[in-house]
Amino acid sequence: MKFTITLTFLAMVGFSATVHAQGLERGARDGAARGEEMAGPLGAVVGGAIGAAVGTANGILGVDRRKRFRIYALGEHRPSIALAGPVRVGAVLPEDGVVYYDVPREFALPEYSYTIVNGHPVLVEPGSRRIVEVIE
Repeated sequence: MKFTITLTFLAMVGFSATVHAQGLERGARDGAARGEEMAGPLGAVVGGAIGAAVGTANGILGVDRRKRFRIYALGEHRPSIALAGPVRVGAVLPEDGVVYYDVPREFALPEYSYTIVNGHPVLVEPGSRRIVEVIE
């Protein structure tokens, strides 16, 4: 059993290198807490692994808030910047020519800004200008 849990954990850590860590981290934390409540320490380990997978799939906004945020961001009619290539998580936006907007309080993401890139709303880490989530 320990080998399976360890193997699952290692696979998820490797997978997380290509996805956004915030969703993974939040999912793992929430899953571990719920698992521990239900089944003690072993439940925390299993719940953390499952929660990490779900958190990664849901991203920062999660499934329920993603559509609302897209509607909000596109409804603001902000100008879109044009970049060559696909809009993807991890891309760093240029220093000049990009306007960043505050994420509304209802989404509880004060550490991020957003902008529109190639017609897609994206969440951005302001300090690094790195895209952390593309809102499809």
